Amino acid sequence: MYRNLIFSSLILLSSCLYSSEETQSEILCGADRTEQYFDQLRAKKFALVSNQSSLISNVHLVDSLISSGIRPMKIFTPEHGFRGNADAGELIDDSIDPFTSIPIISLYGSNKQPTPEEMNALDLIVFDLQDVGTRFYTYISTLHYVMEACAENNVELMILDRPNPNGDYIDGPVLEAEFSSFVGMHPIPVLHGMTIGEYAKMIIGEKWLDEKKEFKFSVISCKNYSHSDKYVPPVKPSPNLPNYQAIRLYPSLCFFEGTKISIGRGTDFPFQVFGHPQFDTTLFSFIPDSRPGATFNLKYKGIPCGGVDLREEKVDPGNISILNLNWIIDAYSRCKQKENFFTNYFELLAGTDKLQKQIESGLNEKEIRESWKAGLDEFKLIREKYLIYR
Repeated sequence: MYRNLIFSSLILLSSCLYSSEETQSEILCGADRTEQYFDQLRAKKFALVSNQSSLISNVHLVDSLISSGIRPMKIFTPEHGFRGNADAGELIDDSIDPFTSIPIISLYGSNKQPTPEEMNALDLIVFDLQDVGTRFYTYISTLHYVMEACAENNVELMILDRPNPNGDYIDGPVLEAEFSSFVGMHPIPVLHGMTIGEYAKMIIGEKWLDEKKEFKFSVISCKNYSHSDKYVPPVKPSPNLPNYQAIRLYPSLCFFEGTKISIGRGTDFPFQVFGHPQFDTTLFSFIPDSRPGATFNLKYKGIPCGGVDLREEKVDPGNISILNLNWIIDAYSRCKQKENFFTNYFELLAGTDKLQKQIESGLNEKEIRESWKAGLDEFKLIREKYLIYR
């Protein structure tokens, strides 16, 4: 048992380093409400979908279960791996957890959906991941594939819900079907304003699963949470979202991942800056370099990049309430070789080819935002049907 607690100790240390802000003790995540689900698990053959964010207070869910005499048969893990330290886009291999000897099966490697063999003998899958509320953050795509596997194999799904740190606003273009991919599977805007539990209800209610069979599904909801509440996750949900500032800037700056612009991967402040080697370095510059969680497809390694610093003294994350397009419009205007500014990935992130064309044609932010209005209004009506927290 003491060996099992090593992981939780590392998580606790990470949470201390992650944010100087005190986490919201009055909000209870689904995992914290153990009286709602521990007894159910005792009689089940179950697996977890889990990573470093799966905490009960400051103790990892796996450790808490094992210390209570409840042992999962296996652990499925998403992009970034079980420890949450793999780079974005880096494929994850299957492994064995060294502390518990539980098999860890990657859902970001050769398969993105559990196979029938991996689902064999399971009664239940427990899904517990900290999402950040954007269409292109791949945990909701993993959720979709896990739900399909449950439907196909008649396995129950239980979601331990967690607050959405970007759940207080809905924004961005709605995905068009021809641009569906693992960074955007469903016709939703960039910011959907839902928790994982609410989003799973939408997947079922809108019949987005390929497999139409019904399966047993439940949500262990958060307590004392509403979408307007500020929520700072106690550990970073992925390697390049190291703090609340980065999480709040991520929806706007992730568009740069589909351009030639760096968003600070390979620095101490990813998703809090943006820049390029051709930009003026006199006011602000940074030099990307390989580091844990920032080695795969790293832009401009060892090359000074001039750009814009958006850290806390510049932008108050609590005041972010819209998807900011002015930053990418500004970067495009500065770029000398505009024909090389966008990559093919940009259309997948945007969920449409219209945004790139609008920026290239010189439309301002207000004009672009107006083109989203009808899609957002329609989505909000659909979303209303699936809300748990009002």
